[in-house]
Amino acid sequence: MQARQGRRIGIWGGAAFALVAALPLSFAPASAEPRIIPSKKAPLAVETIASGLNHPWSVEVLPDGSYLVSEKGGALRRVQSGKVSPPISGVPDVATNGQGGLLASALARDFETSRVLFLTYSARGDGGTGTAVARARLSEDATRLEGTTRIFQMNRLTTRGQHFGARIAVADDGSLFFGIGDRGEGERAQDPRDHAGAILHINPDGTPHADNPFLGSSDGLAEIWSKGHRNPQGIAIDPRDGTLLTAEHGARGGDEINNPQPGHNYGWPRISYGRHYSGAEFELGSTSKGYEPPLYYWDPSIAPGAIAVYRGAMFPEWDGNLIVAALAYQLVARLERDENGAILSEERMFDGEFGRIRDVVVAPDGALLLLTDEDDGALLRVSRAAATD
Repeated sequence: MQARQGRRIGIWGGAAFALVAALPLSFAPASAEPRIIPSKKAPLAVETIASGLNHPWSVEVLPDGSYLVSEKGGALRRVQSGKVSPPISGVPDVATNGQGGLLASALARDFETSRVLFLTYSARGDGGTGTAVARARLSEDATRLEGTTRIFQMNRLTTRGQHFGARIAVADDGSLFFGIGDRGEGERAQDPRDHAGAILHINPDGTPHADNPFLGSSDGLAEIWSKGHRNPQGIAIDPRDGTLLTAEHGARGGDEINNPQPGHNYGWPRISYGRHYSGAEFELGSTSKGYEPPLYYWDPSIAPGAIAVYRGAMFPEWDGNLIVAALAYQLVARLERDENGAILSEERMFDGEFGRIRDVVVAPDGALLLLTDEDDGALLRVSRAAATD
């Protein structure tokens, strides 16, 4: 599929920020009046569900309609009726260095009966830190995690503090897809015996999935699905056809949307759009035989933090669109696709209105849920605004 390009409007470079330990906070209630914001397809109403969150990273909707929110500093909280709970106990020990911390959460397919969920986070070990995955059961009163068990940890740790990944997409069979970045050491993304710079695919118990390309082979690690990824922070599965999609950070340009296929190589750091932070061009340019081009790219970088596939009743005109949260440009990108999945156009919504957007999720009713990545972060709900005369 041919790669498509976003607007060229400048160059952005990423910046790290320090985290503080989670402290008791004063949380604001939901806003009384939503903000009405126009868009190309429909007027949008944006309301604040909760604020006072400390760099929230991911949100999940629980069966009772409340929300589970992870904070990068290590706290997992429940939001109900506009109120934010104290930290849920039982969260694994989290190393909050650089871009690391408590990252994604995902509910098991049978969560309503099993109460099982998964977390990605940066964990300490010999040689530094690395991305890990834990499995746990949320108590019936949602105050604690029970039986928390680490089911995966990447094989090579480092003292570097960047490019941990690592959102989770849960497949129909209950298996987990998640990404790990190159950890700031680009060539690791080309090593099939290194978990860095890869999309991983594991069973709910942490064992490699039977469909993985290197399973039973000495050519690569059994958990690896695909390689050549710089920092895939967004991952989603289209609920209609099972297509796996990722949103990935580039360097100076070259943020990408990819459709990772088993055993394929997506090129980092050999090929990429944009340039290295040094200004140097990439070794093989933007395309080269043996490396997969992106479905879509942005130059300059918008810094995509998450991706969702819209399949909801509230905005039927968005059906099949990709919804991408952006940190650097503080927006939500809506990408229209044709029947073959090719990306045709982009609409940039909420440009600078709410700050850095870290996560985007399609709620059961078809609304969008957004998290803002701030010291005083917020959980926002985007719905269709009522028609006006």
